Amino acid sequence: MNEQERKTFAEKVNNVIEQLKPYLQADGGDIELREITDEGTVKVQLTGACGSCPYRLMTLKSGVEQALKKQIPEVKEVISVD
Repeated sequence: MNEQERKTFAEKVNNVIEQLKPYLQADGGDIELREITDEGTVKVQLTGACGSCPYRLMTLKSGVEQALKKQIPEVKEVISVD
């Protein structure tokens, strides 16, 4: 991935995450983008109520990952980092 492709990819990911934030914030949580690898892995941090929620893995995989993959097929996976 060249620099321009990396920048465009990051902008797309950021846009989707910004669309998801209000849903997480409504439940007292939030999400922060930490890193995007050249392999298509998106690393995020769930914060607030989402950071300690017993359903955070489901939110991450069924919510965040699926939304990103649907809008950006190049996304391979989404993982949570602390």
